[in-house]
Amino acid sequence: MTDANFTRPGAVDLSALAEAGQTAAGGYVTAVTEAGFNDLAAKSVQHPVIVEFFSPRDPNGQAVSSALADLVNAAQGRFLLARVDVDAEPRLAQALGVQAVPTVVALIGGQMAPLFQGTKSRGEISAVLDQIAQLAVANGMTGRAQPVGGAAPGNGNGTDEAAAAAANPRFAKADAALQAGDFAQAVKEFDELLKETPHDAEVIAGRAQSALLERSSSFDALEIVERAGADPDDLAAQFDAADLEVINGRYEEAFDRLLGLAAESDADQRDQIRVRLLELFEVAGRTEPVVLKARRRLASVLF
Repeated sequence: MTDANFTRPGAVDLSALAEAGQTAAGGYVTAVTEAGFNDLAAKSVQHPVIVEFFSPRDPNGQAVSSALADLVNAAQGRFLLARVDVDAEPRLAQALGVQAVPTVVALIGGQMAPLFQGTKSRGEISAVLDQIAQLAVANGMTGRAQPVGGAAPGNGNGTDEAAAAAANPRFAKADAALQAGDFAQAVKEFDELLKETPHDAEVIAGRAQSALLERSSSFDALEIVERAGADPDDLAAQFDAADLEVINGRYEEAFDRLLGLAAESDADQRDQIRVRLLELFEVAGRTEPVVLKARRRLASVLF
């Protein structure tokens, strides 16, 4: 494992990076730059995005790169693999706290989840991808990645299996808004779908993920941390801090923050906190143990 001498900031800001600029690398594998990372985060609302941080100078990383590319392409759209050359994109690597290569993370619903650092066998990498696929299904993510840089591997019968397995066409407008980085419009499209099917778990989760992306699109991570620490009673600051923690995958910290605040708040603020927590529960996944635990605590605070 090669030390890339990267420093970890106080919090990860997925949305502060500029828009557009991905470079195709074939199949379901693409190179990504700092300029393209926002678009990448938007795609992760529809399907998991695996992000590999590598260095061409690392002789041990090629086996990981090859295994990831083979397994992702074989999955035919269940994932997109985005590769980041840390030598060419040092600011992006630093912003995301990458300290060594290879480092592999997943983006799911705009949230970054660490997967592994250092070399792994093909079998170990396959097992990790299987877990990510199961997590995506559990969170109602039915979208499929589109091939980049040419046709995806197929079975030769001329059938576009990825298209056939694409997300429900009901979500076409919301998906288009997400791909364009227009998260506010995506929220509106999910709201329209909720009028038709108000209890649709997939729509509710999509709306929650889009709202989080919209709120975090202008985040300044260090400023949020400072503001929340300086005024523990500032509801807006605590909401932003909890959003940031969820984006970083620190669900328990986010829930503890808001549940602690709710216990000391008046009825009006408790209701606002309840609404935000229910939304963040959807982002984290309503069946996750950390969510079930937080739901029980919320019930005790409210009643």
